[in-house]
Amino acid sequence: MNDAAHDIARAAAELKGGGLVILPTETVYGLAADASSPRAVAAVFAAKGRPAFNPLIAHVADVATARRIGRFDERAERLAERFWPGPLTLVLPVADEAAVCDLARAGLDTVAIRAPAHLWARALLTAFGRPLVAPSANRSGRPSPTTFADAMAETGASAAMGLDGGPCRIGLESTVVALLDETRLLRPGAVTRAEIEAVVGPLAEAQDDAQRSPGRLARHYAPDLPLRLNATAARPGEAWLGFGRFGAERLNLSRGGDLAEAAANLFTYLREADRSGATAIAVAPIPQTGLGEAINDRLRRAAGFVG
Repeated sequence: MNDAAHDIARAAAELKGGGLVILPTETVYGLAADASSPRAVAAVFAAKGRPAFNPLIAHVADVATARRIGRFDERAERLAERFWPGPLTLVLPVADEAAVCDLARAGLDTVAIRAPAHLWARALLTAFGRPLVAPSANRSGRPSPTTFADAMAETGASAAMGLDGGPCRIGLESTVVALLDETRLLRPGAVTRAEIEAVVGPLAEAQDDAQRSPGRLARHYAPDLPLRLNATAARPGEAWLGFGRFGAERLNLSRGGDLAEAAANLFTYLREADRSGATAIAVAPIPQTGLGEAINDRLRRAAGFVG
C-alpha cells in the first residue's frame, strides 16, 4: 500500500470511529465527519463554532449514492450529469433521513448534496462508503481555507488527522441550487448562473429558501479586520486587495483581470491582508459578471452587508 492509499484508509477508519478529518476538495478544504452521526456532526459544529441552524452539505462519491439520500427529478438528473463531480450543490427533498442526520440538515426536510471532483475527496468517500459532511475547515465566519496549512491552523486541533491535497484549484465554495417548487440560486459559485440556466432554464432568486443553504449568514467568510469594498485606492493604514487595473504591489487578486484567478486567490489574500498589521482592508471593484457574482457575494458577506 502506497502512502496515499495508507492515508486514505487511515482517514476512513478515523471517520468510522466518529473522528473528524481535514479534507481537500477542489473548492476549499473541509472538516469532514460522518453525515449520519449526530455526535460527529455536533463535533464539527463545536470545532467551527457554527450556528446549528445552518445546514451542512452531504458529500457523496457518486450519483447513485446521491439518489439514495435525495429525491432526484429531471432537473437534478440533468445538472448532476452536466456538473458532477464538481463544485455544484443540489438542495433536494430528503429521501433517507438516517443517511444525513437531522442535525446536519438543521431540522429541514431537504438535503444539500455534492459530489466533489478532488481525487483525494473522491477516494475517501469511496473508502468510507457513506456520505460525509465537510463544511469549510475554518472557524465559523472566518475566510475559508484554501491551503492545508490554513485549514490545520483553523480547525486542525479538532481533527484526528488531515489530508494534504495541495492548494484548492477553485478557491470558492460550491454553487448551491435548490430544486424544489422553483429552481433557485441560493449561493453563487464556480458553476455560474448562465451555465446552470443553459441546462434547466431561468433561476429564481433566493428568498425564504436561503436558510436551506450554507454560507447565508450576514457576516460570513470574514477576516478580523473591517472590509471596504469597491475601493479604487487604499487609504492610510489599509491593506489593499487589487484587481486588474486597480493594481496592488503584492496582493492583486488578478493583475490580468481573470475572475477564475481572483476566486482562487480570494480567501488566501484576505488572510494575508488580515495578518498584515493594517487597520482595515480595501478591496478593488470586481465585475458582477460570471464568476464575479460569487466573488462579490463572498466579499459582501465578509463585510457584513448580506443577510
